[in-house]
Amino acid sequence: PGPQPSGPQQAAAPVAAPESDEPAPAPAPAPVAKKGGKVGGLLKSSAVMAAGTMVSRLTGFVRSMLIVSALGLGLLGDSFQVAYQLPTMIYILTVGGGLNSVFVPQLVRAMKDDEDGGESYANRLLTLVMVALAALTALAMFAAPYLVSALSTEVANDPAANEVAVTFTRYFLPSIFFMGVHVVMGQILNARGRFGAMMWTPVLNNIVIIVTLGMFIWVYGTSERSGMSVTSIPPEGQRLLGVGILLGLVVQSLAMIPYLRETGFRMRLRFDWRGHGLGKAAMLAKWTILFVLANQAGALVVTQLSTAAGIASGDEGTGFAAYANAQLIWGLPQAIITVSLMAALLPRISRSAAENDAGAVRDDISQGLRTTAVAIVPLAFGFVALGIPMCTLMFGSSGTSQATNMGYMLMAFGLGLIPYSVQYVVLRAFYAYEDTRTPFYNTVIVAAGNAAASGLCYLLLPARWAVVGMAASYGLAYAIGVGVAWRRLRAKLGGDLDGARVTRTYARLCIASVPAALVSGVACYGISQVLGQGAAGSLAALLAGGAVLLGVFFVAARRMRIEELNSLVGMVRGRLGR
Repeated sequence: PGPQPSGPQQAAAPVAAPESDEPAPAPAPAPVAKKGGKVGGLLKSSAVMAAGTMVSRLTGFVRSMLIVSALGLGLLGDSFQVAYQLPTMIYILTVGGGLNSVFVPQLVRAMKDDEDGGESYANRLLTLVMVALAALTALAMFAAPYLVSALSTEVANDPAANEVAVTFTRYFLPSIFFMGVHVVMGQILNARGRFGAMMWTPVLNNIVIIVTLGMFIWVYGTSERSGMSVTSIPPEGQRLLGVGILLGLVVQSLAMIPYLRETGFRMRLRFDWRGHGLGKAAMLAKWTILFVLANQAGALVVTQLSTAAGIASGDEGTGFAAYANAQLIWGLPQAIITVSLMAALLPRISRSAAENDAGAVRDDISQGLRTTAVAIVPLAFGFVALGIPMCTLMFGSSGTSQATNMGYMLMAFGLGLIPYSVQYVVLRAFYAYEDTRTPFYNTVIVAAGNAAASGLCYLLLPARWAVVGMAASYGLAYAIGVGVAWRRLRAKLGGDLDGARVTRTYARLCIASVPAALVSGVACYGISQVLGQGAAGSLAALLAGGAVLLGVFFVAARRMRIEELNSLVGMVRGRLGR
């Protein structure tokens, strides 16, 4: 994961959690844009924020490609992925969500109002988080076998797979501590106007992990060549991966200390917690904690079902590891485009909400929806057209068949990117009004819908296609969530949400994207048939298909005179000096 946004915490966690699955972080103090600001200025601001996310996500993709290359997408890969995501889930369930949604606003307020610039409050918070996470990490280490079983019964029931998963889990669990420390340090820096560290230190984490995986592959070879499995992976190999991946988060956290010193902040342990607002803030976190619990409960169901389906199919690349990696690719546009643009727009929405200017909130939400749609809609169709060559190019080292199976999952995720992005934008309005209860209820609906639809896929579809159906269910659940959130926001703002204009923009973009995806898909298929699905063939298919997709979409969209596309093109032309 890159600097998050994936979402409240900025910690580089083992498995990237999609941004809109988590409560929104409190915006750090920043210049508030004036209402009525031009779209070009907003796009420029969000582009700056997106740069760090893009670098982190790109290095994260290299990391994920190497994991698949080293361990494959079979039972060994699933066992690793189960252990890899456990620290993230535990952190979010216990501390992560509340830390950002409740404690961070208190931190910002203390830095503004306290005589010492909030240094004492920040040190109390940092000490409290360190003590709580140290205790939590120790407890989790003892409970590792039970945690693995809770996340994947199928892995736990296989003695060899369970042993590997528990071993990796115990190596990875200390990262819970370093996630929390990194987030608190980063928010202290953000409150002091230093944003670079939070943006770029996750890249260090990715680099350390990439070097670790490179060493593993150099010693043991790729999974396709070595045929490594849960019964043959040596203890030395497990130790190399475990220590190296944990070291990445240690480096990421320690790299924040020089930045803190530059601001004049002095780190000291402070145990005088009583009477300084920490308890009250903890009580306010209940809706955020429930929000996270609901989301993680749905994720737990999908993890169990996808692991079971992958084992039942007997075909590698049809289980949880493939699902997680396909979802990582699919979530990239959301992290770079939607999250970055809304981070630039949120201060303006928050100010309008504080002034009870419902019309301005409506206009800004409409602008956010329409502006992000220009990129999100064609990219969603692009995943449908180009999903297979994307995966065979990135993960072909694990085997063409495995990568192709992952490609089907990416295609199934594809169109769900549209409601996924829409819900993220719509929920920002509730957070601007400091309403965390409504997002909780909405998350319950999405999580329940996703779990129910995934269960039906597991029961009704052949095992080989069950997880593909689960990927499609993800987007369907968010489509239901968007309908509910839209009605609630319309009632909250007391009127129309510029729905006709928003719907017209999305409809036109979809109309332009359909022929683009069809022609692109045909071109991609033809090239793959001629050149094969190796690295060269996949690259050629992806480049040609991508060029066709963008070309046909751009021509069709310009003929429809979609104003948001014109604004985006104008900004790009300006950057190029034209």
